[in-house]
Amino acid sequence: MKKITLSIALLILSTLSTFAQDDVEMATGLRSEGKIYVVVLVMLVIFLGLGFFLFLLDRRISKLEKKNK
Repeated sequence: MKKITLSIALLILSTLSTFAQDDVEMATGLRSEGKIYVVVLVMLVIFLGLGFFLFLLDRRISKLEKKNK
């Protein structure tokens, strides 16, 4: 069993290094056209919105906990 686990781990690690060497064509294309900034901006808006939602949710839960005590 130990040999099989070691073999699978070695196989996975060897394939990861192969994938790490490839260039990502989509990212280079977006970067060359200047559209990567749009992608970054959209991701930033999503993360900020999610953070704001979690902040408001935490405040509501805190109010309910205080009211329950």
